[in-house]
Amino acid sequence: MFDIGAMELLIIVVVAILVIGPKDMPKAMRTAGRWIGKMRRMSNHFRAGIDNMIREAELEDAENEWRERNARIMAQHPDAASRVREPENLLTGHEMEPLSGPPSQADPASAESAIARAAEARTSEEPELPLDPSTKPRENES
Repeated sequence: MFDIGAMELLIIVVVAILVIGPKDMPKAMRTAGRWIGKMRRMSNHFRAGIDNMIREAELEDAENEWRERNARIMAQHPDAASRVREPENLLTGHEMEPLSGPPSQADPASAESAIARAAEARTSEEPELPLDPSTKPRENES
């Protein structure tokens, strides 16, 4: 940064000892260290602010480029939106029933019937998994 070599540093130390004196030198070095630390923190804060502004500008450019590409693709393929299909694994409105009240006040009979309907709707391809690995059924129980 300042390109201070060993010879220049030695001259600065000798002049500092002659001007300040060996008695006050530790105090002067501490003060200089504090000022240098403050300058470094300020420069790091400034650099972080500049980096943040650059990052935000790059993100904004990327978003604008994405919008332009999206608009170009949608202009080239206007019928693409009509070909979008709904996922097949979603439940339709008639397969779900809302609860009549809070869980504490729900009717146990309606809960049992909902569980029974859910069990009937389960496909035979879906394997039944135990809730707790320690409750695996044993093959040779007598």
